[in-house]
Parts: sequence; structure tokens; C-alpha cells
Amino acid sequence: MAPTTHLVHVFPDGPGGGNPAPIVLDADPMSDEEMREVARTHGHESAFVLSAEPPFDFALRFWVPNHEMPMCGHATVGAVHTLHRLGLLAKDRLTISTPSGPVEALITDGNVEISQPQGTVTTAPTTDVVNVLGITAADLAAHPIQNASTSRVKTLIPLASPEILDGLTPDFARVRELCDDLGSTGLYPYAQSGDQTFDARQFPRSSGYPEDPATGIAAAALAYGLLENRLIDPERPIYVRQGRAMGRPSRITLRLTPTNLWLGGAVS
Repeated sequence: MAPTTHLVHVFPDGPGGGNPAPIVLDADPMSDEEMREVARTHGHESAFVLSAEPPFDFALRFWVPNHEMPMCGHATVGAVHTLHRLGLLAKDRLTISTPSGPVEALITDGNVEISQPQGTVTTAPTTDVVNVLGITAADLAAHPIQNASTSRVKTLIPLASPEILDGLTPDFARVRELCDDLGSTGLYPYAQSGDQTFDARQFPRSSGYPEDPATGIAAAALAYGLLENRLIDPERPIYVRQGRAMGRPSRITLRLTPTNLWLGGAVS
């Protein structure tokens, strides 16, 4: 069959919210350049559904306008949701092949969650991060800046309040250089806004756009940074809100288990 594209909005938390994701089905015949052109045309992370050999139910590849990515959390959730909505799945637990490794997916009452492996967390330096974000040390919360990763490294930057987060005006020309120095794929400043609830913004290293309204992989990394800092109860769900400063409110739900993490949220 010829490839077909379905545009979904993943993790919306209100009107105009969520992260748009073009989901391309039957993408086996597509070349790399054709996949990249889809991402360029739409201007968003795009997922491409391909056939796969057992034990995998299908495979996914991911492109942003500038390059291919090994993993994209919201696009994976969007792809599973699209396949389920179209009646193309025969079961509610799936194993997906991705460039970053196997990913499990659960479908419960139409809601999709995907797995991420246990995260790693290390301390990162402070000075250049503060300068690039246009803040002072007084705007930071009393927790370390960290590099955390499940599928990709994100730099977690704790801020003293959601108001400081919303008011950030980064020097976007310096984000890529700083991420390279940190060994990171994006800056992820955050602030606690409630019980088990955190607001965040993502400034990616080089995706082809300056800010992302909902970033599942960054939220997964944040969960392990919060756990390291003892800011959450790991027995209860964690909620990460993103995109408000862009007018695209989003919310990601995270569940920690002894062996991995599950992330999910609404899709429209």
C-alpha cells in the first residue's frame, strides 16, 4: 500500500494544546530523503510505521526537519494511537522496534502508554546554562542541574518558580553550542507547580525549531532527575506540563516501576 499520513496532536491539555505529529503508515518504500521531506513540510517530529520481523509487531523511524532521531516519545504514542483508532492492531500490548531499541506499548481503554528504560542521572555545570537562559543563579531552585537520559540526554535545569520558567528568553543562537559542551540534546528547565506536578520547557539542540510544546523523552528523563532529588513519590503518577508559554498547553503522565518507566497522555 502507498504511504498515508495522519496528523495527530499528542498530550493536549486544553484548546490548541499538544505536540503535532505526522504519522506515516505503510512507510516501507520511502527513502530517507522522502521521510525527511515529510518532517520538513510539516515542521514537526514525524513517525514512520514500517513492517518488522517477530518478536516485533512493527517498527518506527523518526525524523525532525534537520535529521533522523533514534526515539521520539510523543510520536510513538501518536503512532500507536493512530493504528489502534484505525483498527489495525490485534492486541493491546505491543513490542515496537525503534533505532534506540525495543519499546513496549500498552493500550488500556483507548489510552496509550509506552515504556522507557531506567534512566541515568549525572550532575552538570551551572554557569553557561544560566547565561544562555538569560537568568541569574538566584532564579535557580535548590537542586543541581543534571544531565538525565532514558533514550537521549536532556539537561534538567531546576527553577525557583513557574513564573520564572514562563518568562525565559533564551539566547537561541547559543543553545546548540551549549548542548554540545554538555553532551546533551536539549535544555529542559522545570519548576514544581503542585503535588507530583511540574512545569517544563524544552529548547532542543538542533531539531529545526527553537522550542517544543511536549517532549515525552525529556519528561521521562525529568522523572529520574526528580527521583534522584527526592522530589516525588515514585509510587504515584507524575505529571509534566509543557507548552503553556507557546500557547499549546500539554500534559504528560509518567509512571515509575522497579524496572522502567511508562509515559502517556491524551491524543486528539
